[in-house]
Amino acid sequence: MAGVGGVSAVLFACTYNAIRSPIAEALLKHRHPARIYVDSAGVREGEINPFAVAVMAELGIDLGRHRAKTFDRLTDGSFDLVISLTPEAHHRAIEMVRTMACEVEYWPTFDPTLVEGSRVVRLDAFRQVRDGLAERIAARFPALRRTGSPDGLTG
Repeated sequence: MAGVGGVSAVLFACTYNAIRSPIAEALLKHRHPARIYVDSAGVREGEINPFAVAVMAELGIDLGRHRAKTFDRLTDGSFDLVISLTPEAHHRAIEMVRTMACEVEYWPTFDPTLVEGSRVVRLDAFRQVRDGLAERIAARFPALRRTGSPDGLTG
């Protein structure tokens, strides 16, 4: 696998693997299909949040088939980078990488379920999380240059 920026395998981690980490996983897979192995996990197991599914569908990305899993249920433990999105996940990530050559980055990410109000207000909170993660991912994993293309970028 070619990788991007020296990274060929990334794990996104949050508390329940129900909103933030699956959104980040899907965004990176969409940005760099087949270039980086991407997975996500939670400290505790939850169920994918319907609002997360809805805001990703707005981008044409299907999260409906995501099945939440914990760190203990990861099928592959070989990662170059673990990006934790919550304090609890960050502590678990630090524990996990003690015995492996792996970097850990902490991207504190707001929990959109804390927002109360109408469906519109709540969806907007989920969009803000999605868009914030998309910006961080774009900065951390830039588009690869392709020689011979008019704009020099891949799709």
